[in-house]
Amino acid sequence: MALPDVTTHQDRLLSLNINEVPRLPTEAPGVTITPLFLDREHGIWVLYGKFEPGTVLPTHFHTGTVHFYTTKGMWTYAEYPGDPQTAGSYLYEPGGSIHTFTVPSDASEAAEGFMVVYGANINFVDGEYHSIMDAGAIEAAIIGAVKMGMMPMPRYIRPKGGAEFSTSPG
Repeated sequence: MALPDVTTHQDRLLSLNINEVPRLPTEAPGVTITPLFLDREHGIWVLYGKFEPGTVLPTHFHTGTVHFYTTKGMWTYAEYPGDPQTAGSYLYEPGGSIHTFTVPSDASEAAEGFMVVYGANINFVDGEYHSIMDAGAIEAAIIGAVKMGMMPMPRYIRPKGGAEFSTSPG
């Protein structure tokens, strides 16, 4: 069998280095994200996150699966205090699960990690619906901040009839 023809041409590799891309602030104090891949159509988002000591994110329901690899620090889900995630931990979260992400306030360093999320997080505060976070919501927040002049357009990968780098907010 002969080598197949290239069906998706690439001029260069679609590659990012988290040390060369800015970390973006979020609505949650002490939390920054680096968007790496945002696919609105398929509901897939890949982020690198940094969570300072004392971070408590809203309780969230996962509509899809999550893969989370912790690269630094330590964090837990409030619902599973006996299962701390430390540097080197890989966590698989099934769709339909509910969690509250926390970093102990006495942690010696921020927790950091790489996540691949399918679907959305439905966020709740005090048991009441608060918001939805998915690839589209993340991209809309980024583009809104760019259009308001709060930051330059960050570089991340997004599919568009074949994957490409982000280029402008419009």
